[in-house]
Amino acid sequence: MADLVNLLVPAEQEGSEAVVRAWLKQVGEAVAKDEPVVELETDKVAVEIAAPAAGVLAEQVLAVDAEAAPGAVLGRIDPRAPVTPSTPSGSPSPSGGGELSSNSLPPQGGGPAKPGGGSRARALACPCLTCAQKPKPQTMTTAPYPALRLRRLRQADWVRRLVRETSLTPSDLIWSIVVHDEGENAPVAAMPGVERLSLVGVAKAAREARELGIPAIAVFPHIDGAGKDTMGSAAADPEGLIARAVKAMKDAAPEVGVMCDVALDPFTDHGHDGIVENGKIANDATVERLVEQGLMQANAGCDILAPSDMMDGRVGALRAALEADGLVDTLIMSYAAKYASAFYGPYREAIGSAKLGAGGGPPDKATYQMDPANGDEALREVAQDIAEGADMVMVKPGMPYLDIVRRVVEAFAMPTFAFQVSGEYAMIRAAAAAGALDEERAILESLTAFKRAGAAGVITYFAPTAARLLG
Repeated sequence: MADLVNLLVPAEQEGSEAVVRAWLKQVGEAVAKDEPVVELETDKVAVEIAAPAAGVLAEQVLAVDAEAAPGAVLGRIDPRAPVTPSTPSGSPSPSGGGELSSNSLPPQGGGPAKPGGGSRARALACPCLTCAQKPKPQTMTTAPYPALRLRRLRQADWVRRLVRETSLTPSDLIWSIVVHDEGENAPVAAMPGVERLSLVGVAKAAREARELGIPAIAVFPHIDGAGKDTMGSAAADPEGLIARAVKAMKDAAPEVGVMCDVALDPFTDHGHDGIVENGKIANDATVERLVEQGLMQANAGCDILAPSDMMDGRVGALRAALEADGLVDTLIMSYAAKYASAFYGPYREAIGSAKLGAGGGPPDKATYQMDPANGDEALREVAQDIAEGADMVMVKPGMPYLDIVRRVVEAFAMPTFAFQVSGEYAMIRAAAAAGALDEERAILESLTAFKRAGAAGVITYFAPTAARLLG
């Protein structure tokens, strides 16, 4: 029996509803006879699936009529998965059958299912085995006061630690740093406590990360304006700042992972992540430059390529190029859901980014970074990057987008990271400096929030501070 079974609308449009009714009859007879498997036949395919699961699938087909596209997928189920009865409305069903999630599958090649039913074939079935096998939340058990006193579990530190639902450790952190081609470290005025590090400084940071238990460092470059041009040519320089910084860190602490930003904005004289053509960001021409940049970084020893540019198709192009060059172990963490946010300002100062709008480019990044008002679009972006070969995905910024982090984790069960960006860092530092909040508590509380939302880890400028606080 196949691990995953597709149920298809018959090729003949006429009579589709009759076929589904026939399926229901077959399922009923199989269940009555206690048969474990039922064969559902169409003129397109004959499949064998577990009878209970087939019953629920057939029950939950909402509309199959003459307008249903031939060959459209009604649903996919895992015949091996333990299942619980349910009805189309989601309420428990007294009859046997498998439980299928409430996500509608659009017909293949036929466009999305129409809201509220419509005329296209739809089944309330999730297409992935993870969802089919994932434990469902149980009904919350409670009791009236005073039998239930919730404060009992908060009365002392030992019991609070014992029942704590979310844990934060140094292993959850990626340290975000900025490197420059100067002999000394230099402070970033907009980000108190952050410095642009020299090559000696990044080597020291790698050793510090190892000592603190921080597993990886994300490095971003600040280059002199004289080295920038409209094409971001320095981005792929094998003798450039990033290549030398990666070598310095790997020589100092080879066991610490290094993540490199794949984007052109630190290297362009117009401040954009891509190539400007006729006043617009040219997607495909930019992807070609990003591939050159990513291959240079991987060959320099970078462990994780992190494309932050938000060009369409760049993850697939990077993955194909890495495979072709034999760099099969290089990881990709895509900035899958990166929003056109106001919280990046201090970072732009840190890397010396050119003023947007110069060089004929757009005045902002709204044509390639995401609209902050959109959530569903983030899932489409993430799905595309996963399909193209991303090993991990990221949501950026972090705190204002915890809802997106949660949705991505629940939808894809994929290692998902959040970036606590420069603006978030600067706000906490500024509020603490003004005496408005306890800085140490705010740092740990904000990082814990990412983990509670489901993030596998957090890219943050607070990493060494937090690691020391966590002990």
